[in-house]
Amino acid sequence: MSDIHLTPEPPRPPFKPASRDSELRRVSEQLEATFLAEMLKEAGLGKTSESFGGGAGEDQFASFLRQEQANEMVKAGGIGLAESLYEALKENHNEN
Repeated sequence: MSDIHLTPEPPRPPFKPASRDSELRRVSEQLEATFLAEMLKEAGLGKTSESFGGGAGEDQFASFLRQEQANEMVKAGGIGLAESLYEALKENHNEN
C-alpha cells in the first residue's frame, strides 16, 4: 500500500462580495441581454428554415444561440437599455 501525502492548499484570499454598483450593473446588463434575445426571437433569428433545416435539435438550441448573440451585443455597447436600467436601479437604491 502506498502512502498518500497531500500538500496543503495555499491560503485563499478572503471572499469579497461584489460592490453594490457592480452588482446593479451586472443585473442591468443581464436584463438588457434577455430583452435583446427576445427581440431576436421575434425577428426570426434562429428559426428553422422549411427546407434543409436542422430539425428538432436546431429548434431546441436556437435559444442558446440567441442568448449568446444578445450577450455579445450587450458587451459591444448594446442599445443603451442596461445603462438606463442601471441608473434607475441605482437611484431607487439610493432613495431607500
